[in-house]
Amino acid sequence: MVILHDPQCAEYGSYLRPEQPARVLKSVPFLQAAHPGWEWRVPSGVVTDATLQLAHTPALLRRLQGPPDFDEDTPYFPGIFEHARRAVSAAVEAMELALAQERKAFALMRPPGHHATAGQAMGFCYLNQIAVAALEARRRGAARVAVWDFDAHHGNGTEAILEGREGFRFCSVHQFPGYPGTGTRQTATCRNWTVPPHTPPGDHMEALAKSWDAVLAFRPDLVLISAGFDAYAKDPITAMSLEKEHFVELGRWVAQADFPAAAVLEGGYSPDLPQLIGAFLEAWDA
Repeated sequence: MVILHDPQCAEYGSYLRPEQPARVLKSVPFLQAAHPGWEWRVPSGVVTDATLQLAHTPALLRRLQGPPDFDEDTPYFPGIFEHARRAVSAAVEAMELALAQERKAFALMRPPGHHATAGQAMGFCYLNQIAVAALEARRRGAARVAVWDFDAHHGNGTEAILEGREGFRFCSVHQFPGYPGTGTRQTATCRNWTVPPHTPPGDHMEALAKSWDAVLAFRPDLVLISAGFDAYAKDPITAMSLEKEHFVELGRWVAQADFPAAAVLEGGYSPDLPQLIGAFLEAWDA
């Protein structure tokens, strides 16, 4: 397992917000101690505007370089454009490792990205790294790219960016009602499974199994995973019921698949986040 992580991703933010530096500052030492055989790489941070514009408008790239705040959940921080750019770089490098079938790869970065649309930062997200990586994979010759999003919130930005594009399938399982209030329709490109608040974990896992079956049925050349851990029963900003063992099961599914895969960190705001990430990655790497 390769973990792509740049310590600079903890150098912005507020401990008064759910999406805070502690998410990675606590996850890094936990994973390094628990899995000393995993390889850690600092991503290059180099991603061109042309690559970003596979998913985003030039206007958004300009807007990210200065205040004011984007919305109540998505403030402007000095240097946020470069922080988001480094997160995209990590996702692209994880994709490259997967396509080369070199190693399993996880981008342990912040900010997350799956809410960012082509022209709007929102929901803690500034640039949509999973969408950029997916589009870059297609540009490099991957004929069929699937994005599997098990974050508790709908990846509305990823769906909007990939909708109607040939060669993609986006599959999301998420709480509804819940932020951002999307993800209730099905299209040829995008499939959604909604899970009401406080759904029993068995029913939630059934929805996740159906979504994974849809990924498998697509016969992808590459799967990119928006790995959010906020469906955890103790997450402070959702009302879901999964436990650590359920994330182990998700990792097993990925391990058993016969196609390359890479994952990026999306949500997950419980103090138990390091253990949840570790459970998923350890099962995937088994």
